[in-house]
Amino acid sequence: MIPRYQKIVFAVLLVISIAMATVLVRLRERAHDRLLKGEDVAPTTAPAVAPAEQATLVVANDADGTLVTEQRSLPLPKDPGARARAVLDRLLEIYATDGATHPVPGVPRAVAQVFLLPVSGKNKNGGQLAVVNLAGAFADGHPSGIETEALTIESICGTLHANLPQITEVRFLVDGASRATLAGHADLTRTYLTAEAVTTTAETGATP
Repeated sequence: MIPRYQKIVFAVLLVISIAMATVLVRLRERAHDRLLKGEDVAPTTAPAVAPAEQATLVVANDADGTLVTEQRSLPLPKDPGARARAVLDRLLEIYATDGATHPVPGVPRAVAQVFLLPVSGKNKNGGQLAVVNLAGAFADGHPSGIETEALTIESICGTLHANLPQITEVRFLVDGASRATLAGHADLTRTYLTAEAVTTTAETGATP
């Protein structure tokens, strides 16, 4: 024989369980409705991308130690910092392709950020300093050698100046911190002048 108080407790628990199940079902239905509503109002078109423009890339050639300008059509943002990163991304992609004239292993987001700062001091004529933050994986995987490292640095500096002439100086960081060298030789503690990145007189035609 079940005591009367146990029957009462059981009945109360049963009522509570039914009520909680009802509430959970209603909450699930509301969440489903919100999800469907969110899908209905979600944009169905792809976000706008930057329009393609002609960019000048200063590409290194290990065979004769020269730098050659190449014209490429790229989607370039209006923001100068993002624009600088876009052209450098394309430059380093070229170096990572098979048969590159200056082979350097490619890594995702080899250029993490490019910051543009005003150049301080007298007679700077409104120039800008570009602070290029390289990924550690890119620096760690870069071939070691005096000439190959120098060509990478010079091609980066030349490409920045060719597309943003106001950039007159460049400094490098690796993973957001100062690093002594790129791969054992090229000094990353100094400031580079873009005027030092002298390209050859020949230019290649436009390349997609």
